[in-house]
Amino acid sequence: MAFDPILAEIRFGAGLSPHHAPPASVDAMMAQLTGPDTAARRFPIPSIETLDPSPFEVRRSNMAPKDLPEGPERDAAEELKRENRRRVRELVQEHFAATVQRALGSEDGFRERLTLFWADHFTVRGETAVMRHAVSPFVEDVVRANLAGTFADMLYAAATHPVMLRYLDQHSSVGPNSRDGQRRGGGINENLAREILELHTLGVGGPYDQTDVRQLAELLTGLTAPYRNGFTFRERAAEPGSETVLGVSYGGADASLSDIRAALSDLAVHPATARHMATKLATHFVADTPDPDLVAAMEQTWLESGGRLPVVYEAMLRHPAAWAPERRKVRQPIGYVIASLRALGVTPEQFAAAGIVRIRQRLINPLADMGQPWQTPTGPDGWPEAADAWVTPQFMAARINFAMTMPRHFVDPLPDPRAFVFDALGPEPPPDVVFAANAAETVFEGVGLVLASAAFQRR
Repeated sequence: MAFDPILAEIRFGAGLSPHHAPPASVDAMMAQLTGPDTAARRFPIPSIETLDPSPFEVRRSNMAPKDLPEGPERDAAEELKRENRRRVRELVQEHFAATVQRALGSEDGFRERLTLFWADHFTVRGETAVMRHAVSPFVEDVVRANLAGTFADMLYAAATHPVMLRYLDQHSSVGPNSRDGQRRGGGINENLAREILELHTLGVGGPYDQTDVRQLAELLTGLTAPYRNGFTFRERAAEPGSETVLGVSYGGADASLSDIRAALSDLAVHPATARHMATKLATHFVADTPDPDLVAAMEQTWLESGGRLPVVYEAMLRHPAAWAPERRKVRQPIGYVIASLRALGVTPEQFAAAGIVRIRQRLINPLADMGQPWQTPTGPDGWPEAADAWVTPQFMAARINFAMTMPRHFVDPLPDPRAFVFDALGPEPPPDVVFAANAAETVFEGVGLVLASAAFQRR
């Protein structure tokens, strides 16, 4: 099975668009991915260091009124608290808008899809108003910056990022025999260690046990994230002595961040990690049950390259199984929303002109109705891949409602359904969808039927 430009944009990209030609080859896809990130420059999302207001400022404004007596000073503090909370809500929506605009305005759809994949792999969640607006900056710092680098670098960036440290309560983990532990008490939190082994590297059922979890948790003590300073390695909170993870000893008398990096680097190239990540990538992009030969080729490339991500992606794209014509994957809601907007020819400028209220009502709210509320997964394992998680009566009803109501709010006039079916599905759409588009009584019904079709829902 050979490379197919239409399938490349549907399966590995952000969806067909009348404004952007699909990729011409695997070489073209890889050249774009490893080249300049023009979409991020055009539609910037701040890093955690430049986020305004910062989590520290939000937290300080939340707490300030409690310490003040009634009067003008307290009133001013309450107003700042309300303003910062309002700004946090706005930033979450602005970051969503930038994410969508990147996909709408780019011919590098593979980059946008990979960003969503890795953001899900390293799932974080802003559990409180203090951190809610920091999820997209986390993705920017961890994923976008390392998308074409090594898995070891991405893993280290994720494990030491303030948002991850706060999400998994690593900031409160203190070695019981450390100076802080001896003086103030406290204990070890195993959350981050467990998720690194179980979710981020070796996988569920991987070659580790509870002792490895505990030893890695001891090694990770000292990683913390004060709201004021961001990521910090606090040696006085680190458990002294060496720790043994998967039979390898790390550290010694003096705690060091380099020991943590060494352990993460080893985990990044472990054979179980290669197998887990090859399977997960192939499952996300190609099929819920991917071809074993495809997974094996990606796994071998991972091991031979030391986890260099571009060559692993390329191994996937060059394998014949990646181009099976059957569209077996169901688009997740965020991918479905983006693909719908692209098919309609919505430009980044048109999207921005719609305004944040319409974006929230017609895109962000429907994402929740379809089962994928924006940046609000139920746990650190992220969103499900299996089709049956998304194809439920409730979620399908929400998709149909979205398909029938969203287009007219972003495109005026709507495209002719008889032409739109080819814009959305390519030169050979299924006959039943063509018939539905031609037979629709109104333009909006015809467009909606195309977007609601099983052919468009799958990639």
